[in-house]
Amino acid sequence: MKIAFHGAARAVTGSKHLITLKDNTQILLDCGMFQGMGDITEKLNSYFGFTPSAVTYMILSHAHIDHCGLLPRLVAEGFTGTIYSTPATMDLARILLMDSAKIQMQDAEYANRHLSPGEEPEEPLYTDEDVIKTLSQFKIINYNEDFEISPILSLRFTDAGHIVGSAAVHLAIKEDTKTLRLTFSGDVGRYGDLLLKSPQQFPQADYIIMESTYGDSLHKDLEPIENMLLDIINQTCLVKKGKLVIPAFSVGRTQELLYALNGLELKNKLPDIPFYVDSPLSIQATQVLKNHPEVYNNGVREVLKVDEDPFAFKGLKFIEKVEESKALNNDPRPCVIISASGMAEGGRVRHHIRNTVGNHKNTILMVGYCAPDSLAGRLLAGDKSIYLFRENLHVKAEIKSIRSMSAHGDYEDLLQFLSCQDPARIKQLFLVHGEYDVQQNFAQRLKNHGFKHVAIPEYHQEYEYNKEPAWS
Repeated sequence: MKIAFHGAARAVTGSKHLITLKDNTQILLDCGMFQGMGDITEKLNSYFGFTPSAVTYMILSHAHIDHCGLLPRLVAEGFTGTIYSTPATMDLARILLMDSAKIQMQDAEYANRHLSPGEEPEEPLYTDEDVIKTLSQFKIINYNEDFEISPILSLRFTDAGHIVGSAAVHLAIKEDTKTLRLTFSGDVGRYGDLLLKSPQQFPQADYIIMESTYGDSLHKDLEPIENMLLDIINQTCLVKKGKLVIPAFSVGRTQELLYALNGLELKNKLPDIPFYVDSPLSIQATQVLKNHPEVYNNGVREVLKVDEDPFAFKGLKFIEKVEESKALNNDPRPCVIISASGMAEGGRVRHHIRNTVGNHKNTILMVGYCAPDSLAGRLLAGDKSIYLFRENLHVKAEIKSIRSMSAHGDYEDLLQFLSCQDPARIKQLFLVHGEYDVQQNFAQRLKNHGFKHVAIPEYHQEYEYNKEPAWS
């Protein structure tokens, strides 16, 4: 067995891990798009590092674009096998990939309008037709179902608690007379999440591929999220009479914000101001969550006894049309605008940031992980000016963050996720999906908890079972 790491290696995006068995069966875990990597992003997304047509099976942990966003490209380049996911992951992937294809096609069309003589026309990474073909190759597997993919390979999903449908992947692989057990964490959620059940325990593994996004952080805020949101809303909209812009991922973060704001209304604390969700994709993603109530934790189930829609409240309006979105920028009244994307690397939120960043009355609030090279990351780092829509803009708005709203577990959550494992029986634990300095700190923490063989793979690095000594 070989494991090669073709994305999310010493980085937090582009998740792709390829397992090759002795009989040349190839199993791809995730096929994510690189995001927020600056000038090299396009190059990274154009090269897999392996041959798509040689991949036998594809297993998808969840539907975030940095985990599923290159699936249509994989199919367009020759992958014809089955894509395994949970039911909710397929539902989310459908809307996210169609939206991504639309963006790819629009970007290519725009670029081709300004071609110089002799320049090659730009091609989209994939089209909506590629997405339709990709969706036809999905097969859904429920949580905790042992599914035999082939006589030598079986699969089980357990709930990872990260977003609706997210799963940790557990493979049983028969090689010679042995059965190897490999777990891929996907992205691990929070224990005590606002909406979702906590990550499930899972069977003992021999090998673990483990995310490490917040491997050196604790999400310990002194106040509940509702209180922090309320303070920022009051200070921005009531005291300073400004606008609060919240870049938020369409899946997960937007629904958490709506749930928290709904909680404030149930307590009669929500200010009487307009609240806008300016993201058609967020509307669809919220509906997918409503269609899968099986993922709700007990807290949400209790709220549902008194409120049939925990994602709606007085003053909330969903914006779909471009004209309505533009009108928000010309409206001087205090309001809250929640808009994608979470790292402010694309979407309507960039227009709202351009409109608000130069006024001290306004606040831009980050509510999740932001890659350092992304626009949101640069704002959080304290950059005094940003380049946006071919303009240099001075940053005068207040920049704030609520780190505890991350859908990724902190190091205590990650350790709790692994607490069902006997460290002495783990032959190798690979850290992926994290910045290298964070991974080094988390690797030491893992070794202190008894995990002796911890590796931090580099981009395209390969590990071969029974050939090399274990990495350390």
